[in-house]
Amino acid sequence: MKELNVGVLGATGAVGQEMLKILAERDFPVKSLRPLASARSAGRMVSFKGEQVPIVEAREDAFGGLDLVLGAAENDIALRFAPHILEAGAVFVDNSSAFRLKEDVPLIIPEINPEDAKWHKGIIANPNCTTIVALMAVAPLAKASPIETMIASSYQAVSGAGVAGMRELTEEIEAGLKGEPYEPRAFAYPIAYNVIPQIGSEQYLGYTSEEMKMQNEGRKILHLPDMRVSCTCVRVPVLRSHSVSVVLKTREKISVEEARALVAAAPGCKLVDDLPNRVYPMPLDTSDQDLVYVGRIREDLTSDRGLNLWCCGDQIRKGAATNAVQIAELLL
Repeated sequence: MKELNVGVLGATGAVGQEMLKILAERDFPVKSLRPLASARSAGRMVSFKGEQVPIVEAREDAFGGLDLVLGAAENDIALRFAPHILEAGAVFVDNSSAFRLKEDVPLIIPEINPEDAKWHKGIIANPNCTTIVALMAVAPLAKASPIETMIASSYQAVSGAGVAGMRELTEEIEAGLKGEPYEPRAFAYPIAYNVIPQIGSEQYLGYTSEEMKMQNEGRKILHLPDMRVSCTCVRVPVLRSHSVSVVLKTREKISVEEARALVAAAPGCKLVDDLPNRVYPMPLDTSDQDLVYVGRIREDLTSDRGLNLWCCGDQIRKGAATNAVQIAELLL
């Protein structure tokens, strides 16, 4: 297998660090590694396969000789450097939302639409983390019968706000136990012992940017341009692993038994569905691994073609870093 010169843009963030870890875990054929970050991080070392690799400042001329760049930076950084990555001849697999809905950029979950990677023009987009977790659970059903509508409520871990979000939850809990005040920084309100029913800014009819991603990205990935999605995204005091409650309506009826069989057979999914014995997906069980757990599958009581389900998946791994590395593996 050909070895590649690989860059990781945003190598010091939570997703960037996880990308380095997963490249090593999955034994991706890395000929040379170039971690890229801001000027203040340049010169620091990151560990990769037992070796210390220096961080390089992300500049327009920093991508020469690379075959692949994994993006783990914000939209503005991705937009700034994408032309220079392409000019250097590398493929850019980007985790930001900058390119996800552009018509000439594939948006890929490898277990669902790997064939879309074939028409890339140098950039491939990694979907939103909550979209990945939810679609992994519903895609097996969509293949059996197209989804017409979907109502989703997400319970999103603080890892979605990166290292700062995880630190804030931990420090806030510690301060609360000591009776000390704590001023939130990563979130608009305290997250310890609380839930915050807004993620992202208002975008459309009171729905936030995070909520609209479920519909807009879901349509593109599932090739269902008419699928209608109503979503509510909520930040919860959980460190890792997003959870999503989904109510969906399919064109043809899918029974609960059929749905369980479809999920159990789907790559990347694990059926965890035994309510009498209190066995169902939970964030603690799904953290730091790559499977999306799916359970609580039951008929929707408001529709004769509806199903309810509950799913959990690690936001940093399958919801971001692992999915990006899997996309890179498609290119091999």
